[in-house]
Amino acid sequence: MEDPELEAIRQRRMAEMMAARGGAPGAQGMPSAEDAEQQEEARRAAEEQRRTMLHAVMAPDARERLARVALVKPDKARNVENMILTAAKRGALQSKVTEDQLKGMLEQISERESAASKITIQRRRPMFEDDE
Repeated sequence: MEDPELEAIRQRRMAEMMAARGGAPGAQGMPSAEDAEQQEEARRAAEEQRRTMLHAVMAPDARERLARVALVKPDKARNVENMILTAAKRGALQSKVTEDQLKGMLEQISERESAASKITIQRRRPMFEDDE
């Protein structure tokens, strides 16, 4: 399933990074190639488990909408995924998440983000302003 050319590029890049840091793998606190590979494999497995769980708790139309949102705003899509997974782990979902429920979650996140990023500009009058 993995592209051999991509893996070769990754290995070359890892070797370049190690050479730039000045030494052999494991030197100066840098993980060895085996450790890095194990971490990458663990990350892939966790991501696959995440996708499987989302697939199980979401309706097809909701998954499609979330995929489209992820293309434009990956952070927002990740936040919605986290909301869905948290609700599923708590047992708060009685059925699969529909597209309408997903829209509601997206609106909640948008409201939170807009409230958190509100900027107020106050203009002050000059201290020695002439009223003439």
